[in-house]
Amino acid sequence: MGDNRHDSDDSRYWGFVPEDHIVGKALFIWMSIDDDASFFSKIRWSRLFRVIH
Repeated sequence: MGDNRHDSDDSRYWGFVPEDHIVGKALFIWMSIDDDASFFSKIRWSRLFRVIH
């Protein structure tokens, strides 16, 4: 699920991804934006470049 969970076409929309279609692994969070926040608070600074375990 992406950061844009309320307006994205993920597995809830089109179903599961076959295992042979997976070509990589997520390593870190590149960018995280909060659409509901004010202009100066949109970027979630604490999440940028965080390693995904």
